[in-house]
Amino acid sequence: MKSPFTGWIDGLPQVDTPFTGLEGRMISGPDGQAVFFHAEDRVEVQPHAHGAQWGIVVTGTLHLTISGEAGTYGPGETYDIPDGAEHSAVLEAGCAVIDCFAEAGRYNAK
Repeated sequence: MKSPFTGWIDGLPQVDTPFTGLEGRMISGPDGQAVFFHAEDRVEVQPHAHGAQWGIVVTGTLHLTISGEAGTYGPGETYDIPDGAEHSAVLEAGCAVIDCFAEAGRYNAK
């Protein structure tokens, strides 16, 4: 499946993530990270917590549970995960999101 992101984004450093089937490309700075994630197949992200996160769905469907409240998001919809809030996700096949993290070192490059 072709990435929904433009060529220069696909050329950014690849994210080293523990989530099988989820590819990410990142931009990092001293105040945070932006990660362009794309799931070719359905991907489940188990419950976890970290610093604040904001995101937007680019393509497909994202099921997100934040602090026990479940929601489903489609293209153009945004979500906000507070600092320390436990959350989990299911990205349906073809889902792409842009996640912005308040932590500069949330992910490392491969």
